Amino acid sequence: MRLSVVVPCFNEEHGLADLHARLSAVLPEVTPDFEVVLVDDGSSDQTLTRMRELAAADAHIRYVALSRNFGKESAMLAGLAQADGDVVAIMDADLQHPPELLAQMIELLGKGFDQVVARRDRKGEGRLRSLSSKTYYKMMNRLVDVRLRDGEGDYRVMTRRAVEALLSLGEYNRFSKGLFAWIGFDTAVIDYQNVQRSTGTTKWTFRKLLNYGIDGVVSFNNKPLRLAVYIGLIVTLLAFAYAGYVIIDVLASGVDAPGYATLMVGIAGLGGLQLLFLGIVGEYVGRIYYEAKRRPHFLVKETSGPAPVPVTVVLGRDHEAG
Repeated sequence: MRLSVVVPCFNEEHGLADLHARLSAVLPEVTPDFEVVLVDDGSSDQTLTRMRELAAADAHIRYVALSRNFGKESAMLAGLAQADGDVVAIMDADLQHPPELLAQMIELLGKGFDQVVARRDRKGEGRLRSLSSKTYYKMMNRLVDVRLRDGEGDYRVMTRRAVEALLSLGEYNRFSKGLFAWIGFDTAVIDYQNVQRSTGTTKWTFRKLLNYGIDGVVSFNNKPLRLAVYIGLIVTLLAFAYAGYVIIDVLASGVDAPGYATLMVGIAGLGGLQLLFLGIVGEYVGRIYYEAKRRPHFLVKETSGPAPVPVTVVLGRDHEAG
């Protein structure tokens, strides 16, 4: 069995040495035939320099440097496209994904599963973040067409056919948690205790988390559009009912000139709903716009090793080499 470990990196210059040491201790116990594919997602520090040094010192290390910061989704895709193992693992560079779990995960993979996912608990997190995460996943599972579980992230191992299934999905707007669930196949889950970053600070700001959450909602269903239709129908019925009430009241009591508060509330409420619905529609139209361009998911600036790196992934298994 050949094992490929894909590690997306962004500004991880201080953590790569520890990552290499941990992987070098763990992977030979799992299989003698392995590689580590480090993907530099346009880092602004010395991450690429550290990757070059590691690749020069260790034949098991390969690296791919993207031309700019394309985002973690594209970095993972670049690593998966470069990996040639029979089994492929994805993990973060900050060691919040303990490499020591890989042996147990690969053992489960050999029992007929195509994906084994490591699910972390919420120990050590603040109450607000933990509550918001649980609320988000409950809402997501009511909206999206796939099943998402709280605590399951990108840390997983997959068979080659699961990797090929992911690479065959050519959509530009990628939400990996949903894509991992969408491809199906038999999946096992192991639990592990939440681990703090070994170095540096998290790259996930509140704004990035919010945008990521919106991506998840709109990437796998059109229920927000359907919800807009339902709310629009309800508001229309209420408007007709109120108009009927006003007509009856005028006929019974005469014209009441003031009415200013009612008018302003109605205009503000309906205007807000219209802007909300336009925003929902615009989000979907914007995604269609990006999908129609068919731009590459990533561009490669530099790579180690003889294998060419795909610049884009399109439907099927045809890759455009760069």
